[in-house]
Amino acid sequence: MPSADHDPFEERFAGALRETGTAFATDQQELVARGETRGRRLRLRRRAAVAGGVTAVVLVGLGGALVLPGGQDGGGRHRSVADGPSGRATSAAPGTAAPGSSVSSVSGDELVRTLEKLLPKGHFSDAHGRGTDDSPFAQVVYDDGRGKAAVAVSLNRVPAGSQEAVQTTQCPDKVYIAYDSCTSGKLSDGSALMVLKGYEYPNKRSGTKLWTAELVTPTGEHVSVQEWNAAAEKDAPVTREHPPLSATQLKTLVSAPEWRAAVGAVPVDPRMTAVPSATPTHHGSVPATLARLVPRGLEIVSRSQSDDYEFGYVVVDDGRGASLVQINVQRDMRDVENQLFGAGTRTLPDGTKVVRRKQSGEKGIAGIVMWTVDTIRPDGRRVVISAFNSGAQNTPATRQAPALTMKQLETIATDPKWLKLG
Repeated sequence: MPSADHDPFEERFAGALRETGTAFATDQQELVARGETRGRRLRLRRRAAVAGGVTAVVLVGLGGALVLPGGQDGGGRHRSVADGPSGRATSAAPGTAAPGSSVSSVSGDELVRTLEKLLPKGHFSDAHGRGTDDSPFAQVVYDDGRGKAAVAVSLNRVPAGSQEAVQTTQCPDKVYIAYDSCTSGKLSDGSALMVLKGYEYPNKRSGTKLWTAELVTPTGEHVSVQEWNAAAEKDAPVTREHPPLSATQLKTLVSAPEWRAAVGAVPVDPRMTAVPSATPTHHGSVPATLARLVPRGLEIVSRSQSDDYEFGYVVVDDGRGASLVQINVQRDMRDVENQLFGAGTRTLPDGTKVVRRKQSGEKGIAGIVMWTVDTIRPDGRRVVISAFNSGAQNTPATRQAPALTMKQLETIATDPKWLKLG
């Protein structure tokens, strides 16, 4: 689906990626394919935060979730999104003061009890929770008599008034995320709320539905609710046609005052409130720049509408079918340069490193391919561009190959216009 972008969250997330870049081994193609997009492409990033924060994550494509490396615990069991790093539930000791917070910490057990209290009458099992001292969440398997369903709540803070705060509650772009309905608006207290009825997988495979509610208060408290029509978010059989809570019930649950009180115990990251040393000067947005660089003979049939300074996309058609082209611009990635630019890298006369890759696109969608050109300038500015043989990342192929050649993609990625974006 998020949420973030270079605002302070972008800095924190980029920092987490850099810090963990040397902490685990990962396939470079996977890193590039899944690491192209950040910011609002983190629409479901909270599910990884529930699974233990950003201590070991790989970025996923636009609108997708963050996933933990591996996806299983040491015993081969698929780890629930609510499991801690060891696969066991954890909780903070009640009554202890959270650093940077004026409210005593809330334990995982207390969050679980609150979730059970706020849900309609039913049977609860397989409860997990973690307290406000460490990526707080609560998850239960809930059965209202119509089938078991996982229901989870996670708590967080976002910088008030930031782009992350705004985009967390914006409906995602269907170019990247398949969903049935989405509503976004304001509550009477000024909080922003989004309710999304979507799917666990972007291409709807497996039939597992994921319905979410995202609430961000004017002061940055973030409450996220997720529910599935299965007892676990992945690798569990569908037990009912729809998740148990209606859109109205999701709204009631996510806006319950108990969650806002608990967020008050979440430690404040000082980087969220620090005044930036300088305000970046931008000379045009990524989407607008990409649109100007599209080769002649290609019709732009749609494009991203936001004035984003890191990400943009266009859907082009040369008369043979739609083709999605997306690009990311990242300011300084020298600290992970060796991970991204290894075998097959060429160095241009100006010192820019270039690597080309051809690979499959979205898992589970037959025939879709993704062609990528990844570049990094000597100052660390990374420009990575990908093209698909489909008009969306999560729909079947509309043509045999992307509309742009590798040479055309490289020409766009190495264009000096990217150096003027700030």
